[in-house]
Amino acid sequence: MNLLLVLLCLCFGIFYVRLRMDIHNLSAQLAEIHRGSHMELSTNSRQKPLLALCRNLNQVLAARDRAHMRYEKAEKQLKQNITSLAHDIRTPLTGATGYIQLAEECENETKKNHYLAAAQKRLTELKDMLEEMFLYTKLTVEDYSLSIEKLQVLPLLGDCLLSFYTKFEDANLEPKVLFASEDFSVQADEEALRRVFLNLIQNALLHGTGNITILQQGNILIFQNSLAPDSLPDPEQIFDRFYKADPARRKGSSGLGLFIVKELIQKMDGQISAALENDCLKISILLPV
Repeated sequence: MNLLLVLLCLCFGIFYVRLRMDIHNLSAQLAEIHRGSHMELSTNSRQKPLLALCRNLNQVLAARDRAHMRYEKAEKQLKQNITSLAHDIRTPLTGATGYIQLAEECENETKKNHYLAAAQKRLTELKDMLEEMFLYTKLTVEDYSLSIEKLQVLPLLGDCLLSFYTKFEDANLEPKVLFASEDFSVQADEEALRRVFLNLIQNALLHGTGNITILQQGNILIFQNSLAPDSLPDPEQIFDRFYKADPARRKGSSGLGLFIVKELIQKMDGQISAALENDCLKISILLPV
């Protein structure tokens, strides 16, 4: 009996010592990982609970590394976006300042008016960009309150198109509006839907090459316009923040217009998608009716 007790104590002692060594080994590996190592935890133990602990810790560490990589990638992208946005804001501001200086130095009344008109155009671009940034901030930080009601689409769309009359005239464009039903209505917030229409029209004017068409197919609204073959966007990224098909061609755009469109449509329980067909961009919107 005493011999059996001694053997049991001896086995337990050996087990205890080995367990302490395994735990100490794992602690040393964790300390090494804490100092920046990307090693994977390992153990020579045959104890199932300790093996399970080691496996679970490796899974936690792998998830931490993936999250850290995503964070670093997002931080790098944010810095690039801020740099790009700062440049986008500075461009029209610098242009406006230059034209105002030319107007101040010019004695010819016709040329002076031309310079002032050009400065006004640059300042309008800047104002539009700042408004988009303000709305973007509200959509991503604050609770953006909506007042959903039944809205007749065609009158609101016509009002938005009319606000771009001068730009259409300058570009020698005439948009086509094809509605199967003039009474077509949706459940939406009026100001949010107005911003959606304005941003989509603005996007077509900035980046398109003409042939702007807005049509109703059943419960779906489609905005389509032709594009230059060398500046085709990626339909999978077109609604991303700050996305630009060709960053070199800024054209007074903040890269937030279509992101805001997507956010507003989703907040109104709608759906939006984009597709390219023969150098033609088609943006389809489905809202509750």
